[in-house]
This record gives sequence, C-alpha cells and structure tokens, in this order.
Amino acid sequence: MAPVQSAQAAPKSIATGLALAIAGAIAFSGKAIIVKLAYRYPGVDAVSLIMLRMLMALPFFLAIVWWTGPRARRRGQDVVALTPKDKLGILGLGITGYYLASFLDFAGLAYISASLERLILYLNPTLVVLLGMALYGKKVTLPQGVGMAISYGGVLLVFGHEVTLAGGHVALGAALVLGSAISYALYLSYSGELVQRLGSLRLVGLATSVACVLCIAQFVLLRPLDTAFAVAPEVLWLSLLNATACTVVPVLMVMMAIERIGSGLAAQVGMVGPMSTILMGVLLLDEPMNLWVVAGTVLVLLGVYVVSSRR
Repeated sequence: MAPVQSAQAAPKSIATGLALAIAGAIAFSGKAIIVKLAYRYPGVDAVSLIMLRMLMALPFFLAIVWWTGPRARRRGQDVVALTPKDKLGILGLGITGYYLASFLDFAGLAYISASLERLILYLNPTLVVLLGMALYGKKVTLPQGVGMAISYGGVLLVFGHEVTLAGGHVALGAALVLGSAISYALYLSYSGELVQRLGSLRLVGLATSVACVLCIAQFVLLRPLDTAFAVAPEVLWLSLLNATACTVVPVLMVMMAIERIGSGLAAQVGMVGPMSTILMGVLLLDEPMNLWVVAGTVLVLLGVYVVSSRR
C-alpha cells in the first residue's frame, strides 16, 4: 500500500504547489494596485506609504524568523548561529532586496501605470543574467540574448505608448522602477550562499526585518513623527492589506510552493503576475486595456520564458 499512497501523494503535492505559486504571484502583483489606490488620497507619498507597510509587516516577519527555529528542530536540523559575516550579508541583502527595491518601486508608481510597473519588474530574470555577466564573467548565450531583446522590446512598446498619453514624468517613474528591479536582481545574485547556509525562509525573514527597520528610520529622519498616521483611514486599511495580503502571505505561499514544485516551475507559474496586475488595473484603476499593453505583455512574458528556460 505504501507505494500507492506515495504515488497518490505526489500529484496532490504538485497541485498544491501550483496553486500556492499562482496565488502568491497574484497576491504579490496586487501591491502595485494598492499603492496606486493609496496615492489618490491627500498627504500620501512614497516615504509615508512604505513606512506604514513595513511597520505593519515587521511583527509578521519577526514571527517568521522565530518560527524557523522550532521548525528546524522538528525536522531534526540544527539552527545555524549567525556569524559577523552572516550579519553583514543580511544587512546588505536587506538594503538591496527589500528596502531600496521597495522604496524605488513605491516612488516610481507615483508616475507610471501599475501595468508598466509590473512589466519592468518582471524583467528581473534578464537583469540577473546581465549581472552574472558583469560580476562573474558568465557568458550570455544567443537564445538568452534573443529572449532579453524580446522582453525589453515589449517594455519599450508599453513605455512609448504611455509617454504619449502621460508625458515626460513616465520616464522618471520607469527609471525608478527599473532601479528597483536592478536592486532586487543584486539581492538575488548575492543571496545564494546565505540561502544555502540559513535557509530561504529564515533569510527572507531576517533581511525583510532589516528593511522594515530602515523604512521606519527613513520616515523618522525625513518626516515629523506626528504625521505618521495623519492620513485618511482608507490609507491605513490599504497599508494593512498591503503588508499582509500582498507582502507576508505571498512570501510564505511562494516559499511553500518552491518546497513542493521547485524554484524553476514556481518562477514559470509566476508569469500570471503581470497579467493579473493588468486585469486588476483595468478593473480597479480604470487603466486602459489596449493593443499596445497586450502586445507588450506578450513580448515580455515570451522573452522572460526564453531566458528562464535557457538558464
């Protein structure tokens, strides 16, 4: 009976992993929609929005860090003590992967549509390939080069169309979001060793907690403390939704999906992210759904698929 049960359990685990990966990608993509909705209220900027999001998310990430200890012990694993080198690595990854990437993303969303933002961020696998070439001397294959050209062509298509509608501020917003994507690509490029040593969930919890503290400190330095919650109640509720449903929950979903189906398949399933952002943008933000956006999205997804499959 054991082999039969095992054979039945495998498809169930794969189905669960696929469902978690899809739900996580859609939840992640909702962040841009929530930020765009919050920008409609007076007195809201990137500094205040990211502070509220990280302030509300911090207790959850600290709980994740704590939970990884009992989880490891139940599995008969040792909890690795943090060395000074580990702490410096976590600090650096927290700055690049979550603080800087998040702040630049929030700032860029003030100028561009959620659809264009998601397409730029989805270029991340191509940026990792380019960073590998620049930092480690890795060669870019011809299929990878073709895939990157297709992806960037798709982003330029949507960008060019948006510039004609919204003007020069689109260039600033696109540059900020591209900076966010590059910052997160740096995080991915340098996180491999620490992931192997500490585990993905523990590393995410630690690095994100560092980013939360930095975002809160940034607000304290740049804004009067009495303005921290001097926003519309709707902004506070949107920030809570962003911190939980679009930050903490998808992190856990994606990690659990990777455990079941692997990082490669989870990344491929993540292609639903840009499409869900565009759909939510149309339904909730009245963003246009036209041939330019559809064509650009198809090109970006096709190019990223080519690059990812060749990696």
